[in-house]
Amino acid sequence: MTKLFTAIALSSLLFQSCAQSPAKETKKVTAQPVTKIDFKLTDYLANNKDLDKEVERIFKEMDDTARVAQLIMPAVGRLGKTKDQIDSYIKERIIGGVLMLNGTKEEFSSWIKDFESNNKKMGNLPFLYSADAEPSLVNRKITGSTQVKKANEVTTLAEVTTVAQTISTDLNAIGINYNFAPVVDMSANKTVGYRGFGAIAENLIPWSDEFIQVTQKNNIIATAKHFPGHGLVSGDTHHSLQSIDGEMKEVKNYPELIKNGVLSIMVAHIAVVNNVKFDTDGLPSTCSEKIVTKLLRDSLNFKGLIVTDAMNMGGVASVPQASFKAINAGCDILLMPLDVKKSHDELLAAYRKDKNFKLKADASVKRIIRMKIAMGLISVK
Repeated sequence: MTKLFTAIALSSLLFQSCAQSPAKETKKVTAQPVTKIDFKLTDYLANNKDLDKEVERIFKEMDDTARVAQLIMPAVGRLGKTKDQIDSYIKERIIGGVLMLNGTKEEFSSWIKDFESNNKKMGNLPFLYSADAEPSLVNRKITGSTQVKKANEVTTLAEVTTVAQTISTDLNAIGINYNFAPVVDMSANKTVGYRGFGAIAENLIPWSDEFIQVTQKNNIIATAKHFPGHGLVSGDTHHSLQSIDGEMKEVKNYPELIKNGVLSIMVAHIAVVNNVKFDTDGLPSTCSEKIVTKLLRDSLNFKGLIVTDAMNMGGVASVPQASFKAINAGCDILLMPLDVKKSHDELLAAYRKDKNFKLKADASVKRIIRMKIAMGLISVK
């Protein structure tokens, strides 16, 4: 009996001990906050896996219509399309940017706000908004912009810095994020020469580079133009196709600017003749794979955006299927195509049936998306 009582007592004590012991502690797992990645314009040319992933993510979310739209940039304002026409393109989802061509500072600012509001409603990517805001043209192209010296009137590097900063401040206030400047052509040609810093030849590249660096520090894409060189060509590509005969002497203006990070280069409607390696076979450079891809992309190792000069100019307007040929040559952005809807239809048809063209177009679309992310235009996850 005593043994039984002792056993019961021990069992009771053991039960109480177990009951009073604290439950085994479970480690609390706290969800780690997702770090938002803020990209900068300087990330565009850098090896950045996070940026690569964002480009791919956004690209995969887009349908064919939206992808092809990224390649097309019409103009709005005097000598361009009307605001209503741009609004209709936004609703049709057939453009990826707009050139603010001729107008006032106030109306450009208002239009950009309206365009972006409509883009948001349609689920479009934000636009690249460009301007010919060269020192020699900006006060005529954007009425009400701060007065600056023309490029051929600038006398010191310090003035270049001031001019570039003044222009960039105005562009940021308006909402323009892409400047088709500076002109890096030699000064001989009367239609482009006064628009660059080449009055003294040795100033052309260092002063152009300073303009580029100041512009891009203001989160605005700078553009070296007009590749492969318009300064030693006697005629005017606005009216007709011009030619470089033999050696392309102005190509030497670009390697240093590319090395220093210029983010955009504009290709001119200039043919190259009597040049064994880079003859364009009667086509303007904008439509020549030899110039755009083999020379600019491959030989000079340019990784930024390649934009055509205006596709309504006399030097290219009569070329059949010019929109297709320009993108197929390696250009990323068609500037001011004659017929926006026709160009989109032409590119979309080729995109859906020509695998090689699709590969080229996709590469261009991804470069544009990358630029828009790097500029902070597209929100990242």
